[in-house]
Amino acid sequence: MDFNDSPEEAGFRQQVCTWLRDHAHDYVIGGDHADVPKFIAKARAWQRKKAEQGYAAIRWPKAEGGLEGSPMQEVIFQDEEARHELPVGPFVTIGTQMAVPTIRTHGTPEQIEQFTQPTLRGDLLWCQLFSEPAAGSDLANVRTRAIKQGNEWVINGQKVWTSWAHVADWGILLARTDSEATKHKGLTFFIVDMRSPGIDVRPIRQISGVSEFNEVFLTDLRIPDCYRVGEVGDGWKCAITTLMNERINIGGESQALPTVSELIKQVERQLGQQDKFKIAQLLTQEMGLRYFRYRLLTSLSKGETPGPIAAMSKLVYTNTLQQLSALGLDAIGLDGLQQPNEKFQHGYEWSAALRIAGGTDEILRNQIAERVLGLPGEIRVDKNIPFSQCR
Repeated sequence: MDFNDSPEEAGFRQQVCTWLRDHAHDYVIGGDHADVPKFIAKARAWQRKKAEQGYAAIRWPKAEGGLEGSPMQEVIFQDEEARHELPVGPFVTIGTQMAVPTIRTHGTPEQIEQFTQPTLRGDLLWCQLFSEPAAGSDLANVRTRAIKQGNEWVINGQKVWTSWAHVADWGILLARTDSEATKHKGLTFFIVDMRSPGIDVRPIRQISGVSEFNEVFLTDLRIPDCYRVGEVGDGWKCAITTLMNERINIGGESQALPTVSELIKQVERQLGQQDKFKIAQLLTQEMGLRYFRYRLLTSLSKGETPGPIAAMSKLVYTNTLQQLSALGLDAIGLDGLQQPNEKFQHGYEWSAALRIAGGTDEILRNQIAERVLGLPGEIRVDKNIPFSQCR
């Protein structure tokens, strides 16, 4: 396959392919999806293996466990890793691609030292304690309270749709510390040990029979002030750093989800003229998204925090995934749905969730319109008033 690599990139790709060929087979998931303890153990082990070689943080300095590589090298590794059925998923990437980058941007030297290397090695798995029953797309509506008592914060509230909280070692938490400030100004960002007293994790059983999401109840949870990230009241700034990285991550490709090339192989003998036009459109979207992701990665490599333009990656990817999965389902028919781990079915089911997770389509379109294109903002009746007066 022609990747249009430069000579240096081609050499790195060959290096990665050789390393994966020699090591990936020991960590292949196989039928371990349903066996959660075995699946998590393999995920930790695979992350540790990557960290030993520097592949867990390619763009980071060598002194911090990286390779001092380029954004393109990171993309090349992800592309080649995706050709193997390996245990990568949110329970790992929430830590490596969301929690740690936020801590490295806003945290103290002590926090960076405590969490960076153990997370890269797979010793620590993370969850994201943001969404609540009344704070989903409107994340700034968070009602979980944090009250300062001496050198600790006492937390009370509820989080929901928390991915993999039942296996997480640590979590990143957004809580309200000032109800008299405006809704975006009264929030503070914390790191929380998920084994602490006062945390009750209740898995949510999904229609598929698995439980990836959870409700998390926080009752008189005590967090030392040394685990506060950023200044008191700066939680929204920290959360935006996390969300921008999450949307880049969601906008990426996964070996578990179908691609347009797989769709073409599935339906090439059944294509009508209208189908050809639709697939051409989807292929254009997929390729455009890939190069847009390269642009975002270049921005990250320069030390820049992804802005609202990153929302485009997630918005385009989830809609493309749903459309191509629907075409694939039409092609395979009912008989095809009986096959275990059918990719197009998984893609269609997961795309519906992704269009909500990490910001709904409507919220992302608003952000792009207002903060990228400079269009007039929506009327917000809760703007510039204390959160205590919001209903």
